[in-house]
Amino acid sequence: MSSVTPDQPRRATDARGVGARPPGRAGPPRRVPVQRGTPGGRRHPPLAVAALVAAGGAALTSWLPVAFALWLFQLSEGAATLLGAIRAGAAGWLLGHGVPLDTAAGPLGLAPLAVTVLAIWRLTRAGVHASRAVGARGSRSPGRTLAVAAAVGVGYGLIGLLAALLVGTGDTGVSWSRAAVTLAVLGTLAAGLGAVRTTELADVLAGQVPTPVREGARAGLVAALVLLGAGAAGAGLAVATGGGDAADLIGAYRTGVAGQAGITLVSLAYAPNATLWSTSYLLGPGFAVGTDTAVRTSEVSVGALPALPLFAGLPSGPVDGLGSIVILAMPVLVGMGAGWLLARRLIRSAGADRAPLRWRRLLVPAVLVGPVAGALLGVLAEVSGGPLGAGRLAEVGPVGWQVALAAALITGGGAVLGAAATRWLTRHPS
Repeated sequence: MSSVTPDQPRRATDARGVGARPPGRAGPPRRVPVQRGTPGGRRHPPLAVAALVAAGGAALTSWLPVAFALWLFQLSEGAATLLGAIRAGAAGWLLGHGVPLDTAAGPLGLAPLAVTVLAIWRLTRAGVHASRAVGARGSRSPGRTLAVAAAVGVGYGLIGLLAALLVGTGDTGVSWSRAAVTLAVLGTLAAGLGAVRTTELADVLAGQVPTPVREGARAGLVAALVLLGAGAAGAGLAVATGGGDAADLIGAYRTGVAGQAGITLVSLAYAPNATLWSTSYLLGPGFAVGTDTAVRTSEVSVGALPALPLFAGLPSGPVDGLGSIVILAMPVLVGMGAGWLLARRLIRSAGADRAPLRWRRLLVPAVLVGPVAGALLGVLAEVSGGPLGAGRLAEVGPVGWQVALAAALITGGGAVLGAAATRWLTRHPS
């Protein structure tokens, strides 16, 4: 054990443990340089730079698959050039964001939702990366969260403007103002999702939402996802049964192996659209494949269709007998399943709190299941359609409000019934 004698003055240390001047000795205080890598010495890039880099990365990674698919198609026709692939990829990329294209056959506005989903995912990650880059991680600051989302959105809108100007130099026209505004809004919303999660502002906002609303929204989201899964299964079954027709349609293009691969990739880009159309078919409203046409369980009236693999799995006629009963019962069963899950979760929560589960606590979130599922499916159904020219195919896809109304009524009624039945069968004390 060492001791310090008066002849050996103790060396003063600062907060970092770095030696300073001993007490009593004259001279200015010693400046301790801040070390790099410490929290106080880390320098963050400007928000504009971080947001532009993140937005550029999101745009590049969502544009490359589109450009590659269209380049394969051009390669089969012997007209593949680097500039042509870049321009075609930019046109398809803008279409995937909901920006219509002006072609010789009329407006093309049927967005490939697979590109949309990819772009939204990459924009969400852009919000995460930009938030981390500027040091906003875990800050729970609404101002910094909004600033990151807006900066990424502005950068993405500028990239959309450049893409529109590039596409406009070819045979395809596009509104540069609409492209800039659409991509800026989409970029802000999607990047905001990532920024809210990274800054942990989502935890603060979720804590301010009443518990019944939160439970109902969760159950409604589950119901919507299950219905989309059922629609995907139905679309897959339709494509499987009509796979021969789809293969014949792809082979009829006579574009070689590369061209057929490109057509297949483009068809896969519209797989989410087919899923939403199939979901609308299960719910009842159905969808249109042209002006004055209808594809629903009770009626199938279509005219001559273009040779597109997307239309190969269309039903040939109305459904009757046992098939119609199964289709009509499926959305109701999905709603009842969501209500059952909701009731089981609330019953377990009440048991843990040793408090009775009252009917009001159960029925309020159960009533919200239908509107939440209907709103989500209605918006998705609306964006899944669009024109395929100025002729008879000017109306393709379902009507959003009809899908929203059907999903809200059917799923909501099933959820209330399932939750009430579960509550009654468990005989939980009131």
